[in-house]
Amino acid sequence: MLLPPSETKRAGGSGAPLHHDGLALPVLAPQREAVVASVVALSADPDRAAKVLKLSARQLGEIDVNAALRAAPTMPAVDRYTGVLFDALGAASLDGAARAWLGERALIQTALLGPVGALDPIPAYRLAAGASLPGLAPLKRVWADAVRHAFAALPGLVIDLRSEAYAALGPVPEGVASTYVRVVAAGPDGTVRALNHFNKKSKGLLVRRLAQDRPEIGSVEELASWATSAGLVIRSGAHAGETELLASD
Repeated sequence: MLLPPSETKRAGGSGAPLHHDGLALPVLAPQREAVVASVVALSADPDRAAKVLKLSARQLGEIDVNAALRAAPTMPAVDRYTGVLFDALGAASLDGAARAWLGERALIQTALLGPVGALDPIPAYRLAAGASLPGLAPLKRVWADAVRHAFAALPGLVIDLRSEAYAALGPVPEGVASTYVRVVAAGPDGTVRALNHFNKKSKGLLVRRLAQDRPEIGSVEELASWATSAGLVIRSGAHAGETELLASD
């Protein structure tokens, strides 16, 4: 599963400082180091950092957070992020087997470190997919080709739950079985519409249920079959390569 990150994050942590060797997809270490170095360097110029990161006056403390990236404590990525999707996922309340499954099967696409494992230790940070860091190409150019190459070895069916902005940072290559999930609501007349807030909630609940059930899924058909048994509705989308998830209450 490929998940988006969240702008909101928990502070602190009890893990050792960031070490690229401790992250999933270690082939991405050069890109990770380049982005981290640029973010830390940017933090030395608070005025410029505020503009690049699009910070309000109340958010200027995020510059100090970024300045401390190399020495800051870490926590598992799935626990670091907050917000609608991650609140619905509720990873902290999952049992050990479910969390271990997430650690093996879920990647969170970040702007700072590329895709990281759900249990990978990461620090707090501030960086969005659309940021343009000094001394670097746009983040899409930094990440896209490298991540596409890293994703080529992903096994089974890749269930892409990322927003379009974060999916652009790490395209799933052709030849890898995948489906891009869109959350929709069905009206009384059968028409469907895409959702925003409940999009994130429904994705979080889907990931939670997958972690609890831990099914073996190798195709979209198997995903839809499991969903039916789990009381969910997953069906073919309007476009090739896409799947629709009917919004959860």
